[in-house]
Amino acid sequence: MQQIVKRIIFFAALLGVWEAIVKLLGIKPVVFPAPSNIFQALWKGFADLTLVYDLLASFERLIIGLAIALLLGTLLGVILAGSKTIDDTVGSLILALQSVPSIVWLPLAIIWFGLNEKAIIFIVVLGGTLVMTLNMRTGIKSVPPIYIKAARTMDYNGFSLFAKVIFPAAIPHAVTGARLAWAFAWRGLMGSELLSTGPGLGYTLKFASDFGDMSLVIGIIFIIALIGIFVDLVFFSRIEKKVLKKWGLQEQ
Repeated sequence: MQQIVKRIIFFAALLGVWEAIVKLLGIKPVVFPAPSNIFQALWKGFADLTLVYDLLASFERLIIGLAIALLLGTLLGVILAGSKTIDDTVGSLILALQSVPSIVWLPLAIIWFGLNEKAIIFIVVLGGTLVMTLNMRTGIKSVPPIYIKAARTMDYNGFSLFAKVIFPAAIPHAVTGARLAWAFAWRGLMGSELLSTGPGLGYTLKFASDFGDMSLVIGIIFIIALIGIFVDLVFFSRIEKKVLKKWGLQEQ
């Protein structure tokens, strides 16, 4: 509770200082808006439902893309961990692709799918799949050999060994992978929506920028950041902590 209060006081003071500096220096909103200008722009955007439709459109793309990414990433991670040959070949390719920002693939996505929903979802899927794959692979490979040896003495082999011992032991890494996949997918979504032609936070951000509405631009940046923090801290972070405690990897 103390931490929350400290953060509220800090950000309230930061906004107050920001407002005062802009007003005292007479900086025009088109150059650098004050918090009051930003809140007015956001209020207008929510009042006419523009930002509501943007949020719904963005989250629809995110949910579809992230679901596909988590499924593909889990399957690929299991395959890489189960075959040294595939890990040495395909695994090295995935590791190399992971270092490339997903937004870099947008020009190719537009050529392959056109400037539409498919191109955006492709970027979201790509951003989440690679990091999920690597974390799933690491999780399976990190299972202590003693677990596997003990399970085999109890006649666990093949699929039963994987389902009852290996996969459950890799779940903490899988949860971390899902948390990172969300972050990468969210960033990829916002970047790809900048070139989209339909509703979405990224699209409205670009639209506001083109018309010099810096209050709305910074306001949408705030929304993007707040959603990122909220989903990570309230959802994924809590799940990760619970899993780590349950698996005995963190103190109760």
